[in-house]
Amino acid sequence: MEVQETRVQTERVLTIPNILSMARLAGVPLFLWLILRPEFGGPQSDGWALLVLMLSGVSDYLDGKLARRWNQISSLGRLLDPAADRLYILSTLVGLTWREILPIWLTAALLARELVLLVMVGILRRHGYPPPQVNFLGKAATFNLMYAFPLLLLSDGSGWISSLGAIFGWAFAGWGTTLYWWAGVLYVVQVRRLIRADTMAD
Repeated sequence: MEVQETRVQTERVLTIPNILSMARLAGVPLFLWLILRPEFGGPQSDGWALLVLMLSGVSDYLDGKLARRWNQISSLGRLLDPAADRLYILSTLVGLTWREILPIWLTAALLARELVLLVMVGILRRHGYPPPQVNFLGKAATFNLMYAFPLLLLSDGSGWISSLGAIFGWAFAGWGTTLYWWAGVLYVVQVRRLIRADTMAD
């Protein structure tokens, strides 16, 4: 009986974890608009942008924790959670690079990793495999980057707070980028093993 109830719960769409993930996705265009307002003649809204990022981080922690605690891990949630992570990273890259807070080389390094992962997902689908699940290393990389970006945004100013933001922001950016690529390499290795096993089975 418990197994059947668990299966029904995991197939539900309107669960609290999924609603939190949807809210995170809805916050992506809001965050990008707030961060780019000064570039289009509007007032600086970095404080509000930081608040949106903070709320996104809190909801990212809560949706996974609540899904596990309430047995509401769903297929939709497994798609929404990494999608929200990647869209926040992409929107932050666009915003901070546009404002010249992030250098082009760092943006290119992070986008190149996403391109590699997209190619791997395409190869897996061609062989009938689902996309790889997010592993601990990839999640740790995302957490580092999600700490780095608001700190780097905070560094776009003057005073000791901005100086501390730059120091810690670049530290988290370095760790996050390294872990991001490390997780990407592990995905590539995983895909190669699956495809090789599939080929040998044929």
